[in-house]
Amino acid sequence: MTTRPTRMRGALAAMTATGMLATALAAAPSANASPGPAARAVRAAGAVPPPATTITTTTTTAATTTATTMGPGGVRLRKVMAALRRDATVPGTAWGVDPAAGQVVLTMDGTVKGAALKKVKEAAGAHGAAVRTERVPGRFRPLTLGGEPIFSKAGRCTLGFNVRKASAYYFVTAGHCTAKATEWYADPGLTKLLGTTAGSSFPGDDYGFVVKYASAPEDTRGGVVFGGQFRDITGAGNATIGQTVMRAGGLMVSGRVSALNQTVNYQEGSVSGLIRTDLCAEPGDSGAPVFSGTLAIGLISGGSGNCSSGGTTFVQPIGEPLQAYGLEIY
Repeated sequence: MTTRPTRMRGALAAMTATGMLATALAAAPSANASPGPAARAVRAAGAVPPPATTITTTTTTAATTTATTMGPGGVRLRKVMAALRRDATVPGTAWGVDPAAGQVVLTMDGTVKGAALKKVKEAAGAHGAAVRTERVPGRFRPLTLGGEPIFSKAGRCTLGFNVRKASAYYFVTAGHCTAKATEWYADPGLTKLLGTTAGSSFPGDDYGFVVKYASAPEDTRGGVVFGGQFRDITGAGNATIGQTVMRAGGLMVSGRVSALNQTVNYQEGSVSGLIRTDLCAEPGDSGAPVFSGTLAIGLISGGSGNCSSGGTTFVQPIGEPLQAYGLEIY
């Protein structure tokens, strides 16, 4: 691939440059520009919807978000979550605050059984009504096994958003993807080099988003393709509870934000500060963009379920990698 799409904002893109359809990760080219096939391939992806009223890059930290959404009982609930982190960090668990109920919601997937289940229930029970428990089917896992349009020797993931720093162009994806691979390609045969990993954070966070393009994109506008239509992504925003968001990928997917500042314990490690949604996602959707209108919200991290039965999907807020590396969505 001799040219690179300006924005790898959508995880769900048509990778026409490689002679294949990138159904979950490529960013689409500008509607008015005439970029080459590589640009069209990268642009066809989707992104997580940002809050409709926010048009600037997110500056809210996970701690600030927690304090803002928890209200007067915030200090107490932060102590509860700290205790859960100490006593209930078991793979297959997740927790975060339900500000309306004034409780910490502790979620367990289908793999939490036996001694692990007993440990988690005892840890939750120590806090009485301050903790509400729930079960979800399936297993929380990073979604890295599907057939998405960006490829490495470690597997396949989805391209998220195109970003830049000064005159250098990058795209972002999930950190659990870039933690395992240095070079990323547009084809499963690993012949069409897109770029190399320049920064990664996982676990703790899940943005391994800084992949520097092998050559500068010929189109500097960028956007994503959702439902076969070009969508321009012009900025980044914070998610809000109840917000409707969309994910680009093989399917046109929309859902709602149900909680913020979630901690999820994958088998590979714990990730904090995530957005919980009812978007459906499947292996291979890791790194896919979540967006709202023209604003980027985040990148698919992982979850449970699928797009047949539904499920729970966690999203890495886009503001964190933008701030950490001094990048901007353009």
